[in-house]
Amino acid sequence: MEKFKVLLVDDEEEFVAALLERLSIRNINAEGASTGEEALSKFSGTKFNVVLLDIKSMCPGVKIILITGYGSAQLGEEGLEKGAYHYFTKPINIDDLVDKIKEAVNR
Repeated sequence: MEKFKVLLVDDEEEFVAALLERLSIRNINAEGASTGEEALSKFSGTKFNVVLLDIKSMCPGVKIILITGYGSAQLGEEGLEKGAYHYFTKPINIDDLVDKIKEAVNR
């Protein structure tokens, strides 16, 4: 599989740190951001293949995987209608997340 890059955006910094560590263990090259501004600044120098978002924002050509802390499938479904690739509610099963990231990269 080709190398790919993942950007995780969530305002919960501890969540970002924990998930980045878990992805790293699984050989997923990922970076984190805790604000939209920080996430946008990362796009200026890096090409990301997949973005994991707590709050949705659309970026052309990037597959969006939503993460919601509200446990609401309705929010996830609304995201899918607006173009998201997939969604998860917290807590996230890391193996399911990794599978979905790999699926998104290969489409």
